[in-house]
Amino acid sequence: MIMDSGNADAGERDEVASLGRRAGLLNRRSFLVGVGALGLAGCATSDGMSLAEAAKVYGPVPDEKFPIPAIDVSKVDPKYYRRTVRYDTKESPGTIIVDPGNYYVYRIEEDGNATRYGANVGRDGFRWSGDAYVGRKSEWATWTPPAAMIKRQPEAAKWARGMPGGLDNPLGARTLHLYQNGAYTLYTIYASLDAESIGNGITSGCVGLLTQDMMHLYSRTPVKTKVIVLPA
Repeated sequence: MIMDSGNADAGERDEVASLGRRAGLLNRRSFLVGVGALGLAGCATSDGMSLAEAAKVYGPVPDEKFPIPAIDVSKVDPKYYRRTVRYDTKESPGTIIVDPGNYYVYRIEEDGNATRYGANVGRDGFRWSGDAYVGRKSEWATWTPPAAMIKRQPEAAKWARGMPGGLDNPLGARTLHLYQNGAYTLYTIYASLDAESIGNGITSGCVGLLTQDMMHLYSRTPVKTKVIVLPA
């Protein structure tokens, strides 16, 4: 497990790339935790969204503290749009299951169904599997880069005392902080505005959902929710 002595709110941003992608934008880099495996399978039962429907689901959210822009859904493979699928599992409703090999996150529902979200995940060599739980939730959290990252990327030093929440913040609008045995792992599931990141391995272990999807999942996920990360 990758751990860091830096601020917990750093979300262990071990591999933030391209600070100049937007003015001050630090690409969201996160990390998932794990020690175990569980083989499960999901298959779609409902038709996917049309482009027009997706444009509505992933439209702007103007009433937020920091108004959220619409996602350019034309840059997202339609198979990653939010949808309800059949999912056979013995896990309780509410459980979150991450399938990094297929770039999906599932929230288990009643009657053998699940809500499925497209995701970005850890790149090769940084993927983990196992169990964790949501130990903390945050909205528009402060992000602080760990010392190790600042050493590698000196341009991040300007945020050594913390980057305030906002659209350019790597933690995004909503964050689920993952814990094990009462300790924060520094790994998160976070909100991303980067449409092109979905369906790709770009992080050092964690999972990003499109912001509108993350808000949907966040609102239905209480603290102590079980999180299972499958092997890639």
